[in-house]
Amino acid sequence: MKQEYRKISRPEEGEYAPYAIAYISLVPDDNVLQHLQQNAAAVKEMIKALPEEMLNKGYAPGKWTLKEVLVHIIDTERVFAYRAMCISRNDKTLFPGYEQDDYVRFANANERSIENIMAEYESVRASSIAMLNSLSDDMLLRSGTANNAKVSVRGIAYQIAGHELHHLSIIKERYLK
Repeated sequence: MKQEYRKISRPEEGEYAPYAIAYISLVPDDNVLQHLQQNAAAVKEMIKALPEEMLNKGYAPGKWTLKEVLVHIIDTERVFAYRAMCISRNDKTLFPGYEQDDYVRFANANERSIENIMAEYESVRASSIAMLNSLSDDMLLRSGTANNAKVSVRGIAYQIAGHELHHLSIIKERYLK
């Protein structure tokens, strides 16, 4: 049975931090949840086709390995989805930023098996999609503050998808050439 996903209209300026437009603009239309599902399938196929030694290398000295990029995508999605859930519930907490380099450094991604990483990736993605798909229009429009910027729930949904598309592009351009 094919999953039906609600359409979520593109966020307007003021519903995301200025830097996030670089991610949001990568999402081609208002089928953001469908794109999240399709991106997950594309990532799974791409990773499955790579030899293990490629997963533990950066594209240049000092750059993240592919395992570290994947765990970064997971961590970022988890942080953003938590913010979206809280804001959708009208939580007025001021959400701090997070230091991605510290998260990567302390995640021990290179010591994990790719099967373990991908199981976490698939679980986080399924959880994000289910949560976002359950929200009412009013909940998607609610806004809060994250990393000192006003953000809406729908802005966060697009940022999750666009952030992954950004990293997929880097992987294709720099790791797989």
